[in-house]
Amino acid sequence: MKKHSQTDLVSRLKTRKILGVGGEDDDGEIHRSKISQMLGNQMRFGVREPIGLRIWILMSAVLFTTIALIALVFPSQLYEFVFELRTTRISIRLYGGALLSVSLIMWKGLYTAEKAIIQWTLLTEACLLSVQFLVTSITLVELGLMSNSAILLLLSEVLFLIITLLYYYHLGRRTKKTQNHTHSSD
Repeated sequence: MKKHSQTDLVSRLKTRKILGVGGEDDDGEIHRSKISQMLGNQMRFGVREPIGLRIWILMSAVLFTTIALIALVFPSQLYEFVFELRTTRISIRLYGGALLSVSLIMWKGLYTAEKAIIQWTLLTEACLLSVQFLVTSITLVELGLMSNSAILLLLSEVLFLIITLLYYYHLGRRTKKTQNHTHSSD
């Protein structure tokens, strides 16, 4: 016997209803299978990705990679440019290695669609910029130096930190779901 497509569709809908999939849950998510409902959906952007986010992550990744490579290859020049002093090369190379590691995280964040990974990428960048700002400021105060390049570095760190935190804040906001309410007239 051949079943009609209409009865197949009704049967499938009844089965999905019994399993509890296909409808909206409390968070407004629509699960396509019981497995996705149990494991949870990965939060993806869809159409609500903030304007300029990918460009910002690309700029950050390129900047961090460039500075890291300069610190690894030309450690003395990088330190002298900012502080106008000489230092050991190993500390600058260690900084370059750490910065290169963070830049790899930034490159990974550039090519993902998962909201949580991008949030962690921005948080990593914000933490790095905060620590870098504090260390640079304390070092400048201890040495009693305030060169133009050091001031430019501090201002750029603050600007990058503010932009990164704004993107992080924007991604962390929950979108308002519209609900249909029926009002009865008295």
